[in-house]
Amino acid sequence: MSWLASIVLAAGLAASLPPQAGPADSVPGSELSVYLLTFDPGDLVWERFGHNAIRIVDHRAGTDVAYDYGRFDFGRTWREQVGFVARFARKDLRYSMGEADGARTLAAYQRLGRSIWSQELDLDPDAKLAMYDFLRWNIRDENRYYDYDYYLDNCSTRLRDVIDRAVGGQLKAWADSLRTDQTYRYHTRRTTENSVTTYTALMFGLGQPVDQPLTAWGEMFLPIMMRPYLNQLVIHDAAGGSRPLVREELHLVTTSPYSIAAVPSSWREGYLLAGLVGLTALVGLGLIGRRRSWARNGFGALATLWSYLAGVGGILLAGLWAFTAHAVSYRNENVLQLSLLSMALAVMLPAAVWRNEARHRAALRLAAVVVLLSIAGVVLKILPAFHQDNLDLIGLTLPLHLGLLAGLAAVGPRPAT
Repeated sequence: MSWLASIVLAAGLAASLPPQAGPADSVPGSELSVYLLTFDPGDLVWERFGHNAIRIVDHRAGTDVAYDYGRFDFGRTWREQVGFVARFARKDLRYSMGEADGARTLAAYQRLGRSIWSQELDLDPDAKLAMYDFLRWNIRDENRYYDYDYYLDNCSTRLRDVIDRAVGGQLKAWADSLRTDQTYRYHTRRTTENSVTTYTALMFGLGQPVDQPLTAWGEMFLPIMMRPYLNQLVIHDAAGGSRPLVREELHLVTTSPYSIAAVPSSWREGYLLAGLVGLTALVGLGLIGRRRSWARNGFGALATLWSYLAGVGGILLAGLWAFTAHAVSYRNENVLQLSLLSMALAVMLPAAVWRNEARHRAALRLAAVVVLLSIAGVVLKILPAFHQDNLDLIGLTLPLHLGLLAGLAAVGPRPAT
């Protein structure tokens, strides 16, 4: 951190903290100041949802602690990292709560280039004290670990629940009454579109459960969404008074190269273009391959590669649905696009293209079934049960399946020598 950035951050921190508690502040909890810190998204895949923490400053004791959730250990050795990936595939995700010095936490995120927001929460002294006691209890080794879920039980939902408990359930009652048009897929799209591979893998892997409209309560799974919602909440006390939950909001660090769009970009045209390019290549190589061996070889290699990739995708999607606890991958209509049959077709294609006519006919029939399954993924959209948001992906897969079928028919069996 440069000396100028350090001065700016220090000035912002000083402005965000109230004066030290005086002798008159004798009510337990009045010596505490509570802030929600929101760190805008970073560059790495696990940073794309952003992060947040509750910062509690005890002016009497002179402590400043930031509590957060969603910590994990990827491992330092190759063996540990493979084990983490295997557990992640099974959704055996034991994450934990953590704590750190509040000012040092802010400085660390500034060094990472992350934009930082601070909201002081206007809570009653007894509510602040109860929150502080809960967090200190939760940070104990026997309490800090929990089963992580990217949408339902993550860093932001845990803090949302802590704040809701502090205001006597008023946050949930209010936020659950606010219906939105957004879904988990919508927010996943706009936060991950910086990476083509991550975005495409997630869009294929997420099933129907992420396409249900959310309430504001559900949207607060995203730290960058909880912050603006808290600014809108008005809480009521036992005496009949009311006040905004957020006393003051400060944008402590404003620069960030990792900001995300408010609305996700449309990838439909790009996927369709890629699918049509693949279709053209397969059909063109098939037509030329009837007379030229180099084109036959090119068609065989490209068709086998696509079938293999689609087959591997089909195996992964079926496995996520049938054998893991990843509920967001259940009822996934993309199994009609990335079919297990494509792996069988990948095995058959070399013989169909380079050996004999019988294998060619069998591969043609199987390729036709793969195309019909892909088309069924479109036709079934007329039924209410098939409402998954995956038409953009079909724009990629259906042309490729059609191109393989047409190219295989065009290239024909290998001519007798």
